[in-house]
Amino acid sequence: MKLLSTLLLLLTLSGCASSDVWGWYVIDPTTKSGWINIKFLINGMGNTILISLIAAGFSIALGLLVALPALSQRRWLRIVNRIYVEFVRSIPLLPMLFWVFYGLPIVFKSMGLNIPIDPFWGAVITLALSDSAFTAEIYRSGIQSIARGQTEAARTVGLSYAQTMRYVILPQAIRRILPPLANQFIYIVKMSAFASVIGMQELTRRANELVVSEYRPLELYTFLILEYLVLVLIISAGVRWLERRMGADERN
Repeated sequence: MKLLSTLLLLLTLSGCASSDVWGWYVIDPTTKSGWINIKFLINGMGNTILISLIAAGFSIALGLLVALPALSQRRWLRIVNRIYVEFVRSIPLLPMLFWVFYGLPIVFKSMGLNIPIDPFWGAVITLALSDSAFTAEIYRSGIQSIARGQTEAARTVGLSYAQTMRYVILPQAIRRILPPLANQFIYIVKMSAFASVIGMQELTRRANELVVSEYRPLELYTFLILEYLVLVLIISAGVRWLERRMGADERN
């Protein structure tokens, strides 16, 4: 937040010399109206973070379930995995969001179920599904990077497949896949902006609404970019700390 305030102050000062062109007054923290606009914009961050966290949690769980068939000795399970991954990865996020939000309730209704989907859960489901295919590939590559000898040793001492994955393979794989998983979380945070098109009150939606009333797109969207920048920098710092705690950072 301190970084965001500093950048905002610099932008405000840079626009003072040519106030007939620039309109930084709309987000000037020294004025009442500017401060109200800033609070309105920042208040959308809570929904952005909540959508991203829940979607990331579902994506991580679903991605693991999708990845396991790819490691199976049975060819038909590997085929199921490949069909899911390629199909989901080929669908752009925006059409998938429209299908989930507008189409999925119709599918439920045809099954005799009355399950409405609000903008929040529409965004969560879409982001989780879209990201799960990428997460599955991250899991697969991470698990396959563990030496086969460790699996054989675990089976030799009597561990089942599930026990081998839980106690031997996954703990090592997670340390290796933590950086790409963090990148996927950042991807989810940025892609959550698409939730604005179905009415979700997150960062981008609030910026759009303010642009309509203030007619200052350059200044407001600049502030929006700074919000995402600060959010991503905080996430990146948190991931680096977690890597050090888990021993994923091999430099230390």
